[in-house]
Formats: sequence, C-alpha cells, structure tokens
Amino acid sequence: MTRPRQLADAPSLTATVARQLVHRAAVAETFLTGWRRTGADRFSVSAQWPRVHPVHVSCDRSAYDPLLVVETVRQSGTLVAHTEYDVPLDHQFVLQEFRIATVAGKLGVGPLPAEPEVELAFTDVRYRGRRPAAVRYSARVLRDGDPVATADVAFSSVSASVYRRLRRGRTPGSVTTVPVPEAVPAAGVGRALAADVVLAGAGSRDRWQLRVDTAHPVFFDHPLDHVPGMLLLEAARQAARLRTGAEHPPVAYRARFHQYAELDEPVWIEARDGLRDGVQVVAVQGESTVFDCLVATAAR
Repeated sequence: MTRPRQLADAPSLTATVARQLVHRAAVAETFLTGWRRTGADRFSVSAQWPRVHPVHVSCDRSAYDPLLVVETVRQSGTLVAHTEYDVPLDHQFVLQEFRIATVAGKLGVGPLPAEPEVELAFTDVRYRGRRPAAVRYSARVLRDGDPVATADVAFSSVSASVYRRLRRGRTPGSVTTVPVPEAVPAAGVGRALAADVVLAGAGSRDRWQLRVDTAHPVFFDHPLDHVPGMLLLEAARQAARLRTGAEHPPVAYRARFHQYAELDEPVWIEARDGLRDGVQVVAVQGESTVFDCLVATAAR
C-alpha cells in the first residue's frame, strides 16, 4: 500500500519546474512545466518540447527523437517521487528498467513547441521506513489528446550516505575518465556533429567503443561518477542504426540497467539481431554486461 503525502493539486506553471526536482542542472534540459494529482497514485504532468535541440530533435528539425520522450517520462517520475512521495532531493535514483513504445508519425515538430501531457500511474511503491525505496510506474504520453507513447519504468532510491557506500569513494572529481576515441562518421548515426556521436570504431561491424565525453552538455548536464543511462540509450540508438542501415529512428526501447558503467574503464557496445522485432544491443565492461536493450525500428 502506498503512502504518498496528501497535497492539494499543484497548479500548472507557466515556466519549467525547478530543475532540482528532475535532477538537471540546466533549465534548457528541464522539459516539465507542471503537475497535478488526478487520483490515488495517479498524476498528470505537463511538458514542453523545444523545436531545436542538439540531440533530441532531428538534424533537419522535422521530428522529435523518441529519446526525448524517454527523458520526459524519466523526469516525470522523478518529479512526482520528490513532490508527492517525499523522496528527499539528495537521494540518488538508480534506474533499473525502462520500456517505451512510441507511435510512428506522432513526433513531428510543428510551428510551436509541442506541449505533451504525461499521465502517470505509480503501480508499485516499496518503502524502507517511511520513504520509498523502489518504484515502478507506467506512463501514457499524449499530444493534443492523441497518444504518442506508453512506458513502464522501474527505479530504486537510496540516500546520499548509502550511495557513497555503494560507490566506494568514487566521485566525479576522483575518477579518471578513459580518453575519448575518434567517432564513427556522424552521418551514419543520424547526427550533424561528431561531438554528438557516442560510438567509436572497433574494427567490427557490430562492436564499438562507447565514447564517454564528460564535457557533453546534454549527457553530462552535471558532473557524474558513472556513465548515465541516457548515454547508454543513445548508444543503443546509434548502434541499431549502424547495424540495420535504417534512417528512421527507433520506435521502441526495452532496456535493463544491470550495474553502474564506470568512467575509468572502456565500455563496449555490441549489436546483434534480436528476435523478430529489432536489434539487441548490450554494453559490456570488463567481464560484465552492464546494460542491454532491444531497439525496435520503424523500418524492419
């Protein structure tokens, strides 16, 4: 049984929510504008998507990338966990699963920034004491009332002190990062700039080294002591494109995050055909699989 704080519906905002509530440093990377409770463990979150973005809008500015939907759903769950379930702002969220399916043809960029609505249902909240320790929620993303995507997300929440113990002294300032290798051609992964390419060639058509550029303003919006989940998802997107040659963006991701991908050891991205509906991508570090994701493309 969940025990969220009972609050009056929060008013819709005319600007973005506080960036700290979605674990972002830059206002430009904060996509949410408000939220309200709609029922027991149910919420509606409003957002705005920019018409131009370095990685979340296509190079020709005609379409939003599905990973923008992923980031919006992630921010929505984080916002609600802090504001409605009393998770302290200094707690760390550890992403475990992220499944999302988008509706093809519904992510076009229009003459104004899109203003989607995210309907959230917190379906399983597990407590440690009085505060949530693990959360699963589902999301439905609407744009002008039409469905754009559905998602299912699971994450855990740990206090700052527990996180420090888990990380065994690793901090953004103490970890020495691996040198960033040369990128594969940007056009091959649907990017305009080499700086936004996250894969480096490794002498194989289905294996690459992950490029971890801690100065990247989107993937490293703020200093981190590990490889962020959105960077791994972008690597899966780029690997699927190289593996298939498809120019259409993926329409669905089924991702699992097994353990932290560290900054001081190379991460290898491997792609292979999935079952029938996509490309299976795994991230390997040392002897361990740190991440796996089935990427489904529109043209297969």
